Amino acid sequence: MGGLMFIAGVFAAILPAGWGGMLRGDNKHLYVFGFALIFGVIGFLDDYEKVVHHRNLGLTALQKFLLQLAAAVAFLTLMRYEGLLTPNLYVPFFGTHIVLSWHVYLVFSAFVIVGTVNAVNITDGIDGLAASVTVPVGLFFAAVAAWRADYAQLGVFSGALVGGLLGFLVYNFHPAKVFMGDTGSLFLGGTVAALAFAYDMPLVLIPVGLVYICETLSDILQIGYFKLTHGKRLFKMAPLHHHLELCGWSEVKLVAVFTAASAIGCFAALLGVMDRYRIF
Repeated sequence: MGGLMFIAGVFAAILPAGWGGMLRGDNKHLYVFGFALIFGVIGFLDDYEKVVHHRNLGLTALQKFLLQLAAAVAFLTLMRYEGLLTPNLYVPFFGTHIVLSWHVYLVFSAFVIVGTVNAVNITDGIDGLAASVTVPVGLFFAAVAAWRADYAQLGVFSGALVGGLLGFLVYNFHPAKVFMGDTGSLFLGGTVAALAFAYDMPLVLIPVGLVYICETLSDILQIGYFKLTHGKRLFKMAPLHHHLELCGWSEVKLVAVFTAASAIGCFAALLGVMDRYRIF
C-alpha cells in the first residue's frame, strides 16, 4: 500500500498548481487523477484482502476485471461527453487517423485501458522497477503539454506524477524500504492509460509503454508455450524481469536497463507526434 505516498503527493501538487486552470473551467487533470484513483482503490481493496484478511490472491481475477472494465467505460464516456475525446485513432509517425464508430472505439479503448493497467501491474516485480520505468513516461506527457496551451493542466499532472515517483523512489529503490503494492501499480497503470486518452492519442502507448508491453508479452508467451508443450517453459520465469534475474542480472542493472529502454521508447514517441504538436 506504499503507493498511497505518491498518490497523496500527486494530489497535493495538482490542486495548487492547477488552481488557475480550474478557475477557468479546465479540469482535465482532475479527470485523469480521479480515474487513476479508482484503479488505486481497486488495488487498495486487493492489498487489503491480502494484508488484513490474509487472502493471498486478494480479489478474484474476475472481480478485478469487471471493476476495471466498468471504470474504463465510465472514464471514456465522460471524456466523450466533455468533448475531450474523438473516435478517430491518431497514428503516431504517420500523421494520419483511423476513423472508427464510437461503439467500436469504446470497446477497443476499454480493453486497451484494462490491458495497460495490468501491464504496469505486472512490471511492478522488483525494487524500483515500475516507478523508474514510469518516470520517462510522465516526462513524455509533460513535454507534449509544453507545446500545447490547452494541455497545460495535463502537464501539471504529468509533472506532479514525475515528482511524486522520484520522491517515492528514495524509499523504493533497491533495497526497498516501502513497496507500492497493487494500490500504487494500478494507480500508475490507470494514470498512463488515462493520459494517453486525455491527449487523444492512445496508440502512443505502443512506444511509450514499450517495457510494459514486453513484460506482458513474456507472461503471455510463457503461459501459451507451457500449455502447448505440456509443461515446457520458454523463459526461466515470467515476466521478463524475473527471467533476467535468474540469468544473473542484479536488480539495480535491471532497473537501469529497463528505464533506459522506457526513455528510448518515450523519445521515439516524442518524435512520432512531432507533426501533430509541432515539437522541435
